Amino acid sequence: MKKILLLITFSISFIAVTQAQHADRSKFIRDSLDLYVSRALTNWRIPGVAVCIVKDNKIVLMKGYGIKELGLPNLVDVNTLFMIGSNTKAFTATALAMLQSSGKLSLDDKVTKYMPEFKLDNKLAGEQAIVRDLLCHRLGLQTFQGDFTFYNTNLSREEIIQKLGQIKAPYPFRTKWGYTNSAFLTAGQIIPKVTGKPWEVYVKENIFAPLGMSNTLALTAEMPKSINRTVPHTLNDGRLTAIPYCQIDGLAPAGAISSSVNDMSKWVMALLNDGKVGNRQVIPAAAIQATRQPQDIVGSIHHLNGENNFELYGLGWFIQDYSGHRLVMHDGGVNGYLSSVTLSPQDHLGIIILTNTDQNQFFEALRWEILDAYFGQGYRNYSDTYLTSFKARATADQATDKKLRDSVLLNLRPALPAQNYTGKYTNSLYGSMNITQGENNDLEIRFEHHPKMFAKLQPLGGNRYYVTFSDPTLGKAVFPFTVQNGRVTGVRVKVADFVEYNPYDFKKE
Repeated sequence: MKKILLLITFSISFIAVTQAQHADRSKFIRDSLDLYVSRALTNWRIPGVAVCIVKDNKIVLMKGYGIKELGLPNLVDVNTLFMIGSNTKAFTATALAMLQSSGKLSLDDKVTKYMPEFKLDNKLAGEQAIVRDLLCHRLGLQTFQGDFTFYNTNLSREEIIQKLGQIKAPYPFRTKWGYTNSAFLTAGQIIPKVTGKPWEVYVKENIFAPLGMSNTLALTAEMPKSINRTVPHTLNDGRLTAIPYCQIDGLAPAGAISSSVNDMSKWVMALLNDGKVGNRQVIPAAAIQATRQPQDIVGSIHHLNGENNFELYGLGWFIQDYSGHRLVMHDGGVNGYLSSVTLSPQDHLGIIILTNTDQNQFFEALRWEILDAYFGQGYRNYSDTYLTSFKARATADQATDKKLRDSVLLNLRPALPAQNYTGKYTNSLYGSMNITQGENNDLEIRFEHHPKMFAKLQPLGGNRYYVTFSDPTLGKAVFPFTVQNGRVTGVRVKVADFVEYNPYDFKKE
């Protein structure tokens, strides 16, 4: 954060400005937004942010704030690239809806029409699943289920789809919403079956190029080669640090796109203008409407303004009511990045917020602040409200982690000699991992499908080990080993909820 402008000294004047906003909220965007964002960069410890507001087919605001990489003076501008994560999903869903509009497929076609090899653990579900099911997260899986196996790994798209068929869905088919990245990949892989072109080529030729999104990248492998790009950041032991780009081209249709606010403004303006750019119909209006039709109930949502509404899901978009306005929106998160895209079609209003750290809720707070300004709601200072909760959770997590690290310092001996825990372990979905002995009683894990990542295990006494991953986005954990008749038989592996909620049970060979 050394190069981020420190604007704490402006806080008093900022408060005075925001008090005046109760009388006329329309001035927030023009007079106060720059100060609001700059203050948040410091308070949230965000290196860089890019913001765009579109209203009535015009750019109201488009601006970069902060820096591309911690410790370097390179400033974010409107053409600087950020990874947009799951905001990719709207592109994939729109692409398939466009193919429906042109008569190339139907969203109600069975998946097996295009991919005869497609299977789910529930045989009947696999046979009955339609393209629409893939795009609205109703296969019966839990949110993020399988993503430790699929996310940032060396698996190909075909291998991921094959492994998707091995996951045991905890819920009956089409009965419960569960966010499934591998399903969106599967949907994206239908595009080459219909067009003969890979997903990344089709979206470039049929969406990026016609909209003039000349800087937008479809694949994560392209990001490190770009000149005007941000670097991803996260918090590790309370320190903000740059981290490697995630490589998720195996899941590309679910989350691989990188873009700028300038390019994203063209996407948003087209969506708000029924697919038109000037007089050109780039995206069929019917395709846009198809993605906005509610398919599932996600759950209820409580807003800080006191409203309680249902949250729905269309095709690649969340849908909800807020302050009498229908919002079409999505967030995106990958290693080191968080973003949001929000549309209020009836108001011809669009908001794009891109950040280059995965440890912030400012991307959410700013969205609601801007919406409230346009909808005539009172000022609530969402940024500070969210930050208070964020810091409380961080403090609790740090206290829990400190207890574990203090236990490690006690040099508690494991129940069995360290070499007894070494060897090859397998999980039917993931594959294999190898545990070797390090210094003293420490252990190290190398994972088959995460070749650049490893985990360090330190004894906590008994058969429990404190685990730190070389990739900080995977978090910290306690792995319990199972022992029967004095022999190690397995271990339970758990990564951060950011990647997957479910643990993995590995058996020792």
